[in-house]
Parts: sequence; structure tokens; C-alpha cells
Amino acid sequence: MPGLSRLRSEQPPPAPLAVVIAGAPTVATEIGRVAELLATRGHRVTSVAQEPGDGTAPGDGASPGDGASPAAANPPLGGADLVVVLGGDGSILRAARWMGYRQVPVLGINLGRLGFLADTPRTDIAEALAELEAGRFRLVDHMMFECEVVREGRVILRELGLNETSLLAGPPFTMIEIDLVVDDEPATTYRADGLIASTPVGSTAYNLSAGGPIVRKDMDAFVFTPLNPHTLTNRTVVDSATRRYELRVPRPNAGSACLVDGRVVAALAAGDAIRVRRAEPRFTLVEIGGHGYYRTLREKLAWGGGLRAEPARPGSRS
Repeated sequence: MPGLSRLRSEQPPPAPLAVVIAGAPTVATEIGRVAELLATRGHRVTSVAQEPGDGTAPGDGASPGDGASPAAANPPLGGADLVVVLGGDGSILRAARWMGYRQVPVLGINLGRLGFLADTPRTDIAEALAELEAGRFRLVDHMMFECEVVREGRVILRELGLNETSLLAGPPFTMIEIDLVVDDEPATTYRADGLIASTPVGSTAYNLSAGGPIVRKDMDAFVFTPLNPHTLTNRTVVDSATRRYELRVPRPNAGSACLVDGRVVAALAAGDAIRVRRAEPRFTLVEIGGHGYYRTLREKLAWGGGLRAEPARPGSRS
């Protein structure tokens, strides 16, 4: 939503910046170091969030299932210009959920292993801040989604997510049927161990592991990938995010569940429908220097058929 941050792509930001730092308690030392670094550069740390999105934070991305407006779930970001997230990609997902319907640009500091979203190494924090202050950065928007679980005609749960909604068959580990309905038109029925409804940014996560395609993360689309489908003709479907999608589960297993970004949000009952649609807010990442999309694919996923990433040239856009 506009007006929550003074950051503008490829423009030196006004100083000082109001910054929120987010990270798990296990990285308290790193949080303190970043807070001190920000202070020495003249910026203002407004708050430190521990374990964002753990289900207790005031910015929880879930909203009641009684039809209440999800915009009521807002964290106390105040006039924050930037959220610095320390951790891995899981920390980025939790931060996106924690911010809920009032998203602020995120600079991800990678303390994990992959760092596909949080791609600034901890050793480069000072350099990243210098680039940010000089206006040598981009703001890259990522589509978010809303997932609603509908039972007997009533919305019992609404969740905001960034990567994917997954329906898993679960115990007793027999296949289930999942009907895909697009704009109220029946599209297909999957007989499989489950189904992933992914955003483009999530296409390189669970969807990729399940054999789904890579979709450029700044596109607006949904990717539907079945898990171990029983029919050879069942293939991944990529369709526009402007459409309305509903996943119906007429006969789930006892352990069937709906997950959002890897978290179980609801056990499935017979006849449940899961609605998936593009959300109004967009998650925004701060990209520094030459960390372009295809460069990230080559470096993080070892993608490219042997093409090695060359050192980034100043101002290059890989």
C-alpha cells in the first residue's frame, strides 16, 4: 500500500531512515550489531521484532473467518521506511506474514543456507546500506495471495501468503481428488497426493521441488502443480492472477490439510473449498547492486547448464 515508506526505487532516500529489525531470538547478537551500525550511520531503529509471524505478533497475516476485513490485522510499523530481516528465506516469509496488509520494503540479510530472497550476506551489511543511501538499489514487488477455507458456505479461515497454498492428502496416505475451478468453470480433477497453488516467487520453492516450472518472480500468475498425480495427462497449469480459483476436496483423508507457506492452517473436511486469489498488498524486496533475477538463479540454484556467474559489473543487471 502506498505511503508507508519514503523509499523510492533508484533514488537516494531521505535521511534518517526509520528502520524495523526483524529476526529470531537466536540471532540477537547480529540484530544488535545491525542496530548499532544503523545508528552510527544516522538512521533510527524504531523497533526490533522477535520471531515475526509466530502466531502471536499483532501483525499476524491471518484474519477471522467471519467476514471481517483483513485490513484490521496490522503490525505497529508506525512510519517505518524499511524492515531489515536477519535470517533465511523462512524468516522472509514470516516477516511478510507479520507485516500483513501494511507491507514495508524489506532488506534481507542472509544468515541461512540458500538465501534466495534474503540474498545480502552478513559480511556485506555495511556495503548494502551504503548502496541504499546512495540510491543504488531497486524495489522489486512480489505478488501475494489470499487463501480462504470455506466450509458449508462459510469462510472459516483467511490467510495471507507469499509462496504457496498446498493441499496435502496426509494419513492414511492414499490419493485424494482435488477439483480445480477457474472463474466458476470446472477445469480439471487431480487424483494425487496433493496440489500446490504457487505464486511466481514461490515457483522456485516447493513447486520447483515437485517438478513445477520456474516463473519470473515479478509476474502476476498462479502455478498449479499436482503432487505425484495418478494420471499421465495431469501437468502443471500456469494461469493469470486476475482469475478466481477454487480448490474443492470432496473426500479428504483423515489427515488431509491445507498449508500456507509451509504452515498447516487447517485440517480439511469433506466438501471444503479453498479459494485462492491475488491479494491487494504486494511484498517488496530491496535489491542491491547486480543481484539480478537470473544471476540469483545461477548462483543459488546452480542453474544454467554449466554457465558460471561472472563477477557483477558496476550498474549491471543480470
